[in-house]
Amino acid sequence: MAATSKFALPLSSEDNVDVLGMIYRFLKKVSIVGAVYLVGYMQWSVAWLFGPVVLSVIRDQWRKETEYRRNVAKAVACSSEKDIVLARLDDLPAWVFFPDIERAEWLNRILLQVWPNVNHYARTILKESIEPAVAVSLANYKLNGFRFERMLLGTIAPRVGGVKVYDKNLSRNEIIMDIDLFYAGDCDISFVLQRIRGGIKDLQIHGMLRVVMKPLITKMPLVGGMQVFFLNKPSIDFNLVGAADILDIPGFSEILRRCIVEQVSRIMVLPNKLPIKLSDEIPTVDLRMPEPEGVLRIHLVQAQNLMKKDVSMLGKGKSDPYAIITVGAQQWKTKHIDNDVNPHWDFWCEARIMQTLGQALEIDVFDKDEGNDDDKLGRCSLEVSHVVRAGRMDTWQTLQQAKHGKVHLRLSWHRLSTDLTDLSHAITETQLVKTGELSSAVLSVYIDSCKKLPNARTVSRPDPYLMVTVGKKTENTAVQMRTDDPVYEIGYSFLVQNPEIDLLEIKAVDQKTGSLLGQLTFSIRALLREKDLCMLTQPITLQKSGPESKIILALQLKILKEAIKEEEIDAESVSDMPMAPEPVAVSSPLPYAAPPTPPTAPPAPPTALPAPPTALPAPPTAQPATPPPTPAVMDSTDAAQPPLTLNAELKKLENNLQDNHSDKSIPVEQIERAVDVPQEEMPSGRDSPKLVHRTSSITTSAGEAGLGRILLSVRYSMQHQTLYVVVHKIMNIPLKDLTNVPDPYVKLYLLPGRSKDSKRKTAVIKDNCMPEYDEQFEWVISHAELHSRQIEVTVATHKGFLGGSPIIGQVIVNLNQYDFREAKTLWFDLMPELPGV
Repeated sequence: MAATSKFALPLSSEDNVDVLGMIYRFLKKVSIVGAVYLVGYMQWSVAWLFGPVVLSVIRDQWRKETEYRRNVAKAVACSSEKDIVLARLDDLPAWVFFPDIERAEWLNRILLQVWPNVNHYARTILKESIEPAVAVSLANYKLNGFRFERMLLGTIAPRVGGVKVYDKNLSRNEIIMDIDLFYAGDCDISFVLQRIRGGIKDLQIHGMLRVVMKPLITKMPLVGGMQVFFLNKPSIDFNLVGAADILDIPGFSEILRRCIVEQVSRIMVLPNKLPIKLSDEIPTVDLRMPEPEGVLRIHLVQAQNLMKKDVSMLGKGKSDPYAIITVGAQQWKTKHIDNDVNPHWDFWCEARIMQTLGQALEIDVFDKDEGNDDDKLGRCSLEVSHVVRAGRMDTWQTLQQAKHGKVHLRLSWHRLSTDLTDLSHAITETQLVKTGELSSAVLSVYIDSCKKLPNARTVSRPDPYLMVTVGKKTENTAVQMRTDDPVYEIGYSFLVQNPEIDLLEIKAVDQKTGSLLGQLTFSIRALLREKDLCMLTQPITLQKSGPESKIILALQLKILKEAIKEEEIDAESVSDMPMAPEPVAVSSPLPYAAPPTPPTAPPAPPTALPAPPTALPAPPTAQPATPPPTPAVMDSTDAAQPPLTLNAELKKLENNLQDNHSDKSIPVEQIERAVDVPQEEMPSGRDSPKLVHRTSSITTSAGEAGLGRILLSVRYSMQHQTLYVVVHKIMNIPLKDLTNVPDPYVKLYLLPGRSKDSKRKTAVIKDNCMPEYDEQFEWVISHAELHSRQIEVTVATHKGFLGGSPIIGQVIVNLNQYDFREAKTLWFDLMPELPGV
């Protein structure tokens, strides 16, 4: 008898047949038949039915897909992590470590035990913080009167998919823990919007949650407080029920989701944190005063070869592209440029970075259309920690989720200093950039409370809130009801262009009447005279207020100072790599697209091995038939001018490679020993989803079949549930006809299922038998499916009959052969096209 499954999908609502459901379906069928009868009776055109029918079909299909996705997520959330893994024990690779599973299961049991108390705390946050913010946000879309009526989060607790505790680069006074949190519970939330009563079912939240426990104390509970926040915006999904079910269509539901995600981001997505005080011995300012690690200066220069989304009379037109830049809860939007697939934005912005480890810079490119239905042209992501290590970076990033396209970024990392001698240089640097309003310092503000505010009304006390402004940015605190001594205990951070002339303005306003209860205008220049540019918590008299009205606050000013590289990075990382990641083993690959034009490499010594000919891809609109000679991308072995003994070792290795054509991949360790590269520490799979360095190209073999060799890097990110593949280069494509040099490109499919969604394709390199791509591709795939998948890599030439793509060679990479949680960079022999492909 076959063993039963450990878990199954929950039953859909259609399985719960009852009398009310039957009556509802009966009336629904009657209304449909009645509508058809009415159209015929009134002799209306059939076209009146076409629109509603199409919309109904689209809505039903969309709801089926979303409901299936929610049911799968709920099944996973309700099941034991250990049971799920053990149910697939026969299919798991050998490197699965079961103590990790036991640890996650142990934490899930703790969450289940404390969930009733957390449930009560979460309801308080929903009612007091998220509800008013969502109401204001929806009012911008002319949707008024939003409020929660009932908030029950159910009995299903959130699940922990993975836990990581950091033990490096920490202060002794803190503990940092990352939790892959997933909630898909049986919540019951009802709300009112536009006098329509509706509800939310199947609420799902998934994101990487960081818990910082500090400071550590010598008394129980040993931890003075906690800071809880998401590193990046979590994914939120839900199902509308009740009367609001008629509004559960892609347009409206996206607006509601966007508003909820924005408000969650304002509470607990970096740079915003949710502080929890655990000991009265710890001052609240220590937990709530913002502590930026630095500022990331972003210059989005341009994009190239974007997809064409507009439709014209002659077929495909161009696009009207714009970009959205996101770092945690911070977001910026460029202007859109009409009819241009190679837009030049020259857009500057700056992001306050509270945590360099784990946070990412994301860029989404869209085609501007009428209304809100903008087409997506692709996206790319970059780890902030890579920029921090490089200091300054000039990079081209390939757009993912797109057929082609890339964006040009210039990034610089600025750490924070309290040395006044750095101020003049910081101000001068900002004045050199004419196209952006850049900052020279960061001001952190902590507002404790106000005392003895005047009454705005004679019959009751005020409902005060504060408006805090520096430059063009304004932050509003929550409203404190019926009090003239409001307590806020909240912190903000602001970018300051020039501390010598900029001002901090705080206004106390009564919510009911809108009248001013008092204000403070503080010159930031005064902090330049303070020790460490800091003013400790102290009361300051409010202006235009009562005689005894005061505000209690603390201020900290820090000056921007451009950081240099934290560690020595090889010449490839600095000059040619689109980003400079953490130093790792040489076998780790690059994560991004073809690099910008590299600087001229230093001349090689006479005895050095000759660099293979290469060509960098040019934009399709200006690509010559024969590319001009371009300096080759420097490998780590070329950057340091190797001595004669090193060249002898390389020559010996080259001869060995020529004799050994039967190997499908060159051992990277052998190359590392030949060039005497020190083995460096490899970051864990959860530290970064990116693939880093590229292996040196030491091969002259044409492969076992004589079709050439291809260099690939593969890495799987547990944190992002994403498979990354980098196509670096192809060596020694056979040239059968000197008058017909191939135009090679690479196609990739994630098997099984050779579908359009799984297809990826590199750029075409004109007239080249040794093309270099350095293009990264990614597929979002669960870890459970990884071991059963394959990557089909096909090298083809663009020159063919009627523009066809004759196959040069193929490679099948089985993902169950390696532990791809660490990056693997390998050479593969191209083989003849497989039958049936």
